[in-house]
Amino acid sequence: MITTIDPSKIGQATPRRQHKRSATGYLPATLKDGKEIWPRGDEKTWKAGIRGIPTSVSDITNAIVYHVQSTLARQAYNLDNMGAYQAVALSVRDDLIVKWNETQMQYTRKQPKRAYYLSLEFLMGRTLDNALLNLGLKQQYKTATHKLGFNLEDLIDSERDAALGNGGLGRLAACYLDSGATMELPLWGYGLRYHYGLFSQHIAPDGSQLEAPDPWLDTDNPWEIPRQDVTYDVRFYGHAERIGNGKAVWTGGQEVLAVAYDVPIPGYSTNTVNNLRLWDAKPKRGFDLNSFNAGDYDRSIQENSSAETLTRVLYPNDNHMLGKELRLKQQAFWCAASLSDIIRRFKQVEKPWAEFSDYVSIQLNDTHPTIAIPELMRILVDEEDVPWADAWDITTKTFFYTNHTVLPEALEKWAVPLIEHVLPRHLQIIYDINMSFLQAVERKWPNDRDRLARMSLIQEGEPKQVRMAFLATIGSTKVNGVAELHSHLVRETILRDFVDFFGKSKFVNVTNGVTPRRWLDQCNPSLSNLITDTIQKPKAVWLKDLTLLKGLEPFAEDPIFRKKWALIKHNNKKHLADYIKTHLGITVNPASLFDIMIKRIHEYKRQSLNLLGIIHRYLTIKAMTAAERKKINPRVVIFGGKAAPGYFMAKLIIRLIVNVARAIDADPDMKDILTVVFVPDYSVSLAEILIPASDVSQHISTAGTEASGTSNMKFCLNGGLLLGTVDGANIEIAEEVDSNNVFFFGHLTDAVEDLRHQHKYHPIAVDERSPALAAVLKEIEGGRFGDASVYQPFVDTIRTGDYYLVTDDFDSYVEANKMVDDAYVKDPEEWTKKTILTVSRMGKFSSDRAIMTYAEEFWNIEQFPIKM
Repeated sequence: MITTIDPSKIGQATPRRQHKRSATGYLPATLKDGKEIWPRGDEKTWKAGIRGIPTSVSDITNAIVYHVQSTLARQAYNLDNMGAYQAVALSVRDDLIVKWNETQMQYTRKQPKRAYYLSLEFLMGRTLDNALLNLGLKQQYKTATHKLGFNLEDLIDSERDAALGNGGLGRLAACYLDSGATMELPLWGYGLRYHYGLFSQHIAPDGSQLEAPDPWLDTDNPWEIPRQDVTYDVRFYGHAERIGNGKAVWTGGQEVLAVAYDVPIPGYSTNTVNNLRLWDAKPKRGFDLNSFNAGDYDRSIQENSSAETLTRVLYPNDNHMLGKELRLKQQAFWCAASLSDIIRRFKQVEKPWAEFSDYVSIQLNDTHPTIAIPELMRILVDEEDVPWADAWDITTKTFFYTNHTVLPEALEKWAVPLIEHVLPRHLQIIYDINMSFLQAVERKWPNDRDRLARMSLIQEGEPKQVRMAFLATIGSTKVNGVAELHSHLVRETILRDFVDFFGKSKFVNVTNGVTPRRWLDQCNPSLSNLITDTIQKPKAVWLKDLTLLKGLEPFAEDPIFRKKWALIKHNNKKHLADYIKTHLGITVNPASLFDIMIKRIHEYKRQSLNLLGIIHRYLTIKAMTAAERKKINPRVVIFGGKAAPGYFMAKLIIRLIVNVARAIDADPDMKDILTVVFVPDYSVSLAEILIPASDVSQHISTAGTEASGTSNMKFCLNGGLLLGTVDGANIEIAEEVDSNNVFFFGHLTDAVEDLRHQHKYHPIAVDERSPALAAVLKEIEGGRFGDASVYQPFVDTIRTGDYYLVTDDFDSYVEANKMVDDAYVKDPEEWTKKTILTVSRMGKFSSDRAIMTYAEEFWNIEQFPIKM
């Protein structure tokens, strides 16, 4: 038989053979007389070859040596720390995969309802330490690596952070995956496999932030499992032609291949190992041999480069059109691949589409995955022939939306012409959804044109914009904020019209939480061990029920216990001081009060207020006599955080922080009294050093601007007291730990708009509003901290407009800092007591509580213990 070849197909990829399999790689179980039939080969032979999890030191050393010799092809004499880390990580991964395989197998066999967490960011940090703790094997591995001539802590430090996120949004997603596995919930995450993380931050000689690539995949990532057999086609551009009944045919354009990479997510002290599936982009066609042979070398790899750019970097700069287009393509690519994967898994159940939401719930983490709503509609209507009304019913029962901001500038919108260019079929669907929705609004409020304009998914203007938060709202079953105040503001401001339309029950609150495994046990083991010994509950119990920390409360009155507690804090401060000395060459005194502010640099988070307060403190100390200075309790103020590359003002704030720090460091009058440190390249791993060392942490956003915050929870959980505004989760923390153990200042949310109005229409000069702040600004303008002209734009934002109310809160902020000083110096025993009480009352802020709220009140999924 002669096979003919279509010349137009030469050079294209060979079609993949489609096997009947599930998206997890498992064939559906076949039963006979109620018993499972083994799928292939001899069952005893297969089961004899399945390795268990090694728990003895000798088994662990054997596994490590095996990977050194066989996987890495190295020997003891040419093995460095990185090689040893790789071998140890691979041996741990082997243990994870045993449980991972069993977890996925049991999900596939029993078909419980699953939830899927769609997040464009997963700030995972390092994995080795966390995996060992969750598996309960850290001590065994510490002994095993010592026997092989390595220090486990050094190997842990060799791992690069998986920086697949920007800040709190990505770290929250990581905490929720940890809690999902720990609570034994059938929960998967879906994200993108960025080849480069956010960026590596460096500080230039003039104090400016410099961005360098973060090639975290330069060395092999032992924690990911490539799934070359799990791929999906994703289309961009082209033409969408309507064919009636709400359907359309989308053809032409560019097709890109989404390839799956799996990252096992182990639960703590459980057999459950869930999955984070990350998508990498590959060209559909690949290398163009014809163009290469014709000498057109650029064209031969053009499609390859275009496809792979999709997952090249986290958050391309979107202050130009190409950046905006790439970011939209990233979102569409990730959502399309994830939905295809979810749908393939659902089809294995062989149930009608009407039951889709009985097996699937999808959580949208912010608006980034909102394009999944029209994408699911497209699949159901165009590919599966589901009638439009039925498809919309399925869609709205499947999705849930978490809002993370009420800042108007942060609410995601996409230009209509851009969506029409990149996703023509999706724009048609969005317009159809909008028309149907506005008809319903019109029926409820006839002739209310203003309301129709406010609620439309399409914002009029040049160009028109698609309001993604509105699309997520009408396409979801529930909408939640992430702290009580934030959820209230969502209901009363940006989504008020939708609350009127749908009713209040759709709009709820789930206060964020953090995983105590990483943010107490892993980062602060001495404190974790003391807690275990004191409350007399095993870690496997209290780390999964954080309310048991209440057992610490009586010990706040025990002076011996307080002494142990304070010593742990002092040792954590020494550890941080050693890090700062080693990496920055700056000496800090652990006896000082450690005041830490680490978070994304943004005007609303008000690192600027902290900085201006430092300059005020500096000027105050300078005006003292030498005798007066000796009475001052020394303070070390530490900043960390990255500014978005295109965010001019945030980058200017970093520059000023660095140069103020240098000026103070160079002033002999400040020696051992005031030290300011900017720690570059803030990351999860760096936070694990900083957070346990804090005496006080600052969370000082303008009231009503911070959705929740989670770093505030991490600091308090480690015995750092909170200095903050009445904003976000600060409020709920104070309610739990007692407001006497929190240092609050500043105007409340209700006053913010009036103050902004006053600034705009009845401005009062800074010299009148706050003479202390005016003196600080004059020092900046006078050149004390470098070229005054460089910082003039920053000063101008304070003097004119002051949208974030720095001038209004400055005096109150200075007073709050005096309260901190007095409390720390005058009665150290009382300070220690405050920190103990704070930790003992932080039980509410576990991500386990939050994830169970989602599971029970949103997704309707049940705990599913894995039996080994």
